[in-house]
Amino acid sequence: MTTLITGGSKCGKSRFGERILDLYSGQKIYIATMQPFGEEAHMAIERHRRQRQGRGFTTMEVYRDLVSAELPDNCGVLLECLGNLCANEMFSTGKMSGAADRIMDGIKHVAEHAEELVIITNQVSSDGIDYPEGTAEYIAVLSEINRRIAVLADCVIECVYGIPVMMKGELPC
Repeated sequence: MTTLITGGSKCGKSRFGERILDLYSGQKIYIATMQPFGEEAHMAIERHRRQRQGRGFTTMEVYRDLVSAELPDNCGVLLECLGNLCANEMFSTGKMSGAADRIMDGIKHVAEHAEELVIITNQVSSDGIDYPEGTAEYIAVLSEINRRIAVLADCVIECVYGIPVMMKGELPC
């Protein structure tokens, strides 16, 4: 089963995704995509580690090239988060074109191994603000990826103020 969880910044997406995988009894993998640049990133990483502590997750750091992640079959995966993965694919490699296809290939690769896949993403395209070209392209690419995953996902949830709102499918927990 594939679940996509979206929402704004610090709205409870990660906690809800972890709660879904709390019910999973097999091996659980947390794919971390945030490159630890700067104090704020280190603080977010530490906050997420504390949230997962004692919940049975093995952490894999995969900043880009998700298709190369070596995963055991029939595992549960929490992919955190598409926003970071998209930025890494677009800006860290210098290969901005094709980022959506590379990420979708990686998502399909993970889904082939995962019995339960929870993907965390960000809702970045609804503020109506005009951004510089690079940022606007990032927003467009992430929005495309979100749309493509939503089509493939069994369940799509938007977290609003910590409250999960079903957009597609049924609540997994």
